[in-house]
Amino acid sequence: MTSFVPGQRWSSAAEPELGLGTVLRLMGRSVQIVFTGSGEIRQYALTGAPLIRAEFRSGERVWVDGRERTVETVEERDGLFVYRIEGDEVHEGALDAEQPLALADRRLLAGQVDRNDRFEFRVEALEQRARAQADPGFGVLGARVDLIPHQLRIAELAAARRPVRLLLADEVGLGKTIEACLIAAQQLASGRARRVLVLTPDSLVNQWFVELVRRFNLAFAVFDAERCAALEAAAPGTNPFEDAQCVLASVDWLARDAARAEAATAAGWDLLLVDEAHHLAWSPDGASAGYRLVERLAAATPGVLLLTATPEQLGQAGHFARLRLLDPARYAELDAFVAEQAEWVALSALVERIVEGAAPDATQRALLARLLQQDAAAVD
Repeated sequence: MTSFVPGQRWSSAAEPELGLGTVLRLMGRSVQIVFTGSGEIRQYALTGAPLIRAEFRSGERVWVDGRERTVETVEERDGLFVYRIEGDEVHEGALDAEQPLALADRRLLAGQVDRNDRFEFRVEALEQRARAQADPGFGVLGARVDLIPHQLRIAELAAARRPVRLLLADEVGLGKTIEACLIAAQQLASGRARRVLVLTPDSLVNQWFVELVRRFNLAFAVFDAERCAALEAAAPGTNPFEDAQCVLASVDWLARDAARAEAATAAGWDLLLVDEAHHLAWSPDGASAGYRLVERLAAATPGVLLLTATPEQLGQAGHFARLRLLDPARYAELDAFVAEQAEWVALSALVERIVEGAAPDATQRALLARLLQQDAAAVD
């Protein structure tokens, strides 16, 4: 029987895309391995596990801290490999999760070979998965909801964006929550997002948890002060927000706890979803703790979804504050935004006047001349 030791690095012959895994613990007749690169934890029987020991020989290239380096020597200490790499002593636990493993020869030497029909089955399964992923409805077809056409359209538009940074500001009752969950489900299913953080007001955390599980089969871990304290007690010095890939938490709690807010930001996310974002107060003179929290998270996260009231309800300053979270470079100054909005209102009135067959007034002619970069006389 293979000897497993906590800290050893192994790769899965059945799922090589998981990268290098690390032995966490032995549990009776099974071993638990965490694949940090893909955020997965697997449990295998001690006998017959489809695992290959990650061992690199002298002269082979390995990745350490994002740099490719050359192995000089290797020795084994208490069941763990210690490498001499370009003059440095590197324990196997320090190797990156993604490594250029030559699995074929090691599987052959270990006698881990499959029948041809199993190979053909895997090829067919991969082809089926590729066809499914190419389908426009991939990631949203399994939702237990009666979709309104505009919700599918929004999910389709979001799927085409890389990254997705959207403000969902539908009227009440048109399904902003469903739209956001559809987008999150599609991002997770396609692999474009692996780590998702959902922030809601205190009163909506449980409601979101139930909706995500019941309607979309998405299991999110609810984080609060008690859970974080328990995780830190079990593993001192670690970031509790790295314990789960999909996290649901109260924005009010994080806004009150600066240390937890910093940990949540440092954990790194692929997609941030914020419900009731219109409650995040902002003005040119300052912002609430909740707004500052979301601002830091949005700056560090590629994908952002803000669920909020309509622009008419927010007012110009409130609407600008939400847009500023999505694209701070585009929406940098409130005065410039207000002036731009006023110009769009004037342009809309001009278009309506022309469609009605009426002649534009002097102000509208001046606006049209400026837009067309012509003299007012030429417009007349």
